[in-house]
Amino acid sequence: MRRSETYGPDMPNVRIPAGVREDVETLWEYHDLRQDPREVDVCIGLGGHDTGVADYTADLYHQGYFPRIVFTGANATTTLEAFPHGEAVGYRERAVAQGVPDDAVLIEPLARNTAENVEYSRKVLSEHAIEARSVMFVTKPYHQRRVFATCQVVWPEVEAYCVSPPLPLDEYVSSIGDVDRVIDMLVGDTQRLTVYAEKGFIATDQEVPGDVQGAFDRLVAAGYTSRLVPEEPLHV
Repeated sequence: MRRSETYGPDMPNVRIPAGVREDVETLWEYHDLRQDPREVDVCIGLGGHDTGVADYTADLYHQGYFPRIVFTGANATTTLEAFPHGEAVGYRERAVAQGVPDDAVLIEPLARNTAENVEYSRKVLSEHAIEARSVMFVTKPYHQRRVFATCQVVWPEVEAYCVSPPLPLDEYVSSIGDVDRVIDMLVGDTQRLTVYAEKGFIATDQEVPGDVQGAFDRLVAAGYTSRLVPEEPLHV
């Protein structure tokens, strides 16, 4: 049951409803590629509403995993208020405030989707004569699979890894402050793996196990549909 049916539209809830918890956990586990941080030439932090991405990128920089960062992202309707100058700019400011040197951070402020995040960041690196044979993408937990599959199409020759802030599901939901939003995003990104593969936007080798398909179907039926690609089949 969605929050608006039990708490009202102005009362954010961070508790995963018991009736959908198992299905939410199934999608959460599916999108986690379980890739550990490692030393790479460059880190690319993908913008969005989750400031934990910027914080984790700064933390990994201080641990010595990479010498250079590119933050990428323009704005979405959900981030305009938080980042009036754009997601990449806001993330950069946040990382610098946490001690990352100013000259270690580049920005790519134009990307409005995942393919552009990858393509435009690659262009920024080229413009600065930075050779990147290996890249670590830092993104939201439910976005890992799609970023990796996108990179396989847009930048196939780079050695790519994807990581997210290492929070358990419930802690992540609490950090975002809105359980419906997290579940909607999990459902939407699951659908995109199939829809975008069919369109050639991402690699086609993302196997969808039966338990993931079942969890997706039940969450759609439960009303978690706000992040679905419109006018596309409801299958994965």
